[in-house]
Amino acid sequence: MSHSARLADYRTALTTPGMRGPVVASLLARLPIAMIGLSLLLYVQRETGSFAAAGLVSASSLVGVALGSIVQGRLMDRLGPTRPLLVAVVLFSAFVALAVTAVEAGVPLPLLVPLAFAVGITEPMVGSASRALWSHVLPAGSTRLAGYAYEAISMEVFFILGPGLAGVLVAAPWAGTGVIVGAASMVVGSLWFALDPTVRAVRPEPARRDLLGALASPGMRTVALAALGFGVTIGFIEVAVPAAAANAGHVGLGGLLLSLWSVSSVVFGVLYAMKPFPRAMHLRLPVLLGGFALLSLLLALPTSLVWLAGALLVVGTLITPQATTHSAAIEQVAPAGTATEAFGWVVTAVTVGLAIGQSASGQLVESRGTSAAFAAAAVSGLVIAVLVWVFRGTVAAGVPVPKQEEMDLAAR
Repeated sequence: MSHSARLADYRTALTTPGMRGPVVASLLARLPIAMIGLSLLLYVQRETGSFAAAGLVSASSLVGVALGSIVQGRLMDRLGPTRPLLVAVVLFSAFVALAVTAVEAGVPLPLLVPLAFAVGITEPMVGSASRALWSHVLPAGSTRLAGYAYEAISMEVFFILGPGLAGVLVAAPWAGTGVIVGAASMVVGSLWFALDPTVRAVRPEPARRDLLGALASPGMRTVALAALGFGVTIGFIEVAVPAAAANAGHVGLGGLLLSLWSVSSVVFGVLYAMKPFPRAMHLRLPVLLGGFALLSLLLALPTSLVWLAGALLVVGTLITPQATTHSAAIEQVAPAGTATEAFGWVVTAVTVGLAIGQSASGQLVESRGTSAAFAAAAVSGLVIAVLVWVFRGTVAAGVPVPKQEEMDLAAR
C-alpha cells in the first residue's frame, strides 16, 4: 500500500461539495493548536523568570490535551462531532479565563499546573473530527488519502507556525496576548465547525466496541509509539531554540526561528506525499523518525543564530512527512468505527511527547545549556525509532480480525 496522492487529488478533495465550510472553520480552530501551550510557557516565564516553572505549566497543559484527545475522540465516534465539541468550547473558554486570571494574580506553581491541565483537556479536538470527516464525504482511494494528507500537512504547518506566532505575541505589551488570541481563534473556529451542516449530518458508524478502543490494534500502538518519538524530539527543540535566542540577547527571535522550519517542512511534505519512501508503511515509520533524530544533531553544533536558522531549515524537511505518514497509517491499522479516536491517539502521543520533551528540555537548558538539550532530542528520537523498527511487523499485519469475527467468516 503506497499511500500516495497526486496534486489533482488534493484539488478534488478540497472542492468536494459541502466541505468548504468545515475546511475553513477547521483552519481557524487548528491554527493555535501548538500556540496555546507555548504561549502559556512564554507567558509564565515572563511573569516568573523561570524556564523550569514555565516548562512544567506548559507540559501540564499538553498532558491535558493528550487525555482530551482520546476522550473527545471516543465520544465523537459514538455521538458524532457536534455535541462533544460544543461542550468542550464552553469548558475551554472558562478554564482559559481562570488560568489567565491566576497568572496575573501570581498564584503559586502548584495551583497553576492543574489549571493548565484543565485548559489542555478541554481544548476542542477539531483536528481529530476534521480528519475523520473525510471518510464520511469521500470514497476510499487516492482522493480520500489526499484529504488525509491535507489534514496532516495543514496540522503540521500549525504545529510550526503556532510557536512563531506565540514568540511574536509574547513581545506585546502584555505577555498573555498569545494565550487570548490563540484561545479566541480556537473557540470561533470550533463553533463554526461544529455547527456546519456537513458536520452536523455525520452519524456514528456501527462498530465493535472494545475497552482499548483504537489501541486494540497492535499496529495502532506502534503508530502511536512513532508519534510519541516525533513529539519528544520536537518538544526538546521547541524549548531549546527560544532559550538559545534568549542567550544570544534576542528573546523575540525564538518563535520566529522555530517557524523557519515550516518552509522546508511544507514544501518537502507535499513532494513526499506524491512519492513517499520507503513505500511500505511499516518501514516508513521508523526510517523517517530515525532520520529526523539524526538531523536534529545539527542543532547541537551551531555557534550563532544564523547557523541555528540554517540547521532548522534542514531538520524541518522530515517534519511534515512524518505527520502525513502517521495520518495515512491509521487507514491501515485502526479498527473500524474508531477513526476519530485513532487520530486522537496520534495527537495524544505527539502531545505527550511534546510534554516530556519540553519539561526535560527546560531542566537541561538551565543546568547544561542548549546544546545538551538538542543532543538529548536526537538521542531520544533514535531510541524510539529503534523500538518502532522492532515492532514494525504489527503495522505490516494491519488490523487483526477478532476471534468471533473469524468464526462468523468461517461459518459463512
